[in-house]
Amino acid sequence: MDGTARPEGLRERKKRQTRQHISDVATGLFLERGFEAVTIAEIAEAAQVSVNTVYNYFPAKEDLFFDRQAEMVTRLSRAIEGRAVGESAARAVLRALRASLTERSAEALDPAFHRFVAVINSSPALMARLMVMHEEICRSTQATLAHETGDDPADPLLGLIASQLAWAASAVQNSVLRLMAEGRDPDEVARDVLARLDIIETLLGERTLGYAVKAAG
Repeated sequence: MDGTARPEGLRERKKRQTRQHISDVATGLFLERGFEAVTIAEIAEAAQVSVNTVYNYFPAKEDLFFDRQAEMVTRLSRAIEGRAVGESAARAVLRALRASLTERSAEALDPAFHRFVAVINSSPALMARLMVMHEEICRSTQATLAHETGDDPADPLLGLIASQLAWAASAVQNSVLRLMAEGRDPDEVARDVLARLDIIETLLGERTLGYAVKAAG
């Protein structure tokens, strides 16, 4: 096999479009009425599909809200896998975080994103899911570190480093959210959090910053 991506077939495209349609309808209802107040049956009716169809694409109601969960969980892993020769895992993650701020691509810099945050803060189920996702981020990052270095996945060091990197990403997002909630300008917030990211880097320590440096070849 040459690794070339297979073109998306008609069936795959239809399934993707159906999934996106259900997700979009559910998001609109959640933003309008709150997560807890909306039922799967109401989502199915509004999307003009069966309840079973909703569950086929989204096993739990939380999956409808966090429809990009897989992308969120693997974000740090992708940064590590894409690090440059001579770059460590931590510095690759820090570079990705800086890019999200300088390029204004961080979701939390979008004022509209705070409607989603308000829904999360009002829902114990979504808050609990966020905690689960944080653990999944740590596990995904730990597995990536083990794969990239060949070190023992059970080595406590890998878990500690993965947790530090997840904390750094969380600290950046939480800082952006707090400052945006104060009504600050997104450009000003980005500059402020970039300065905080410099401090975060110093808190990680040299052992973390120097771990999993990518070798040439």
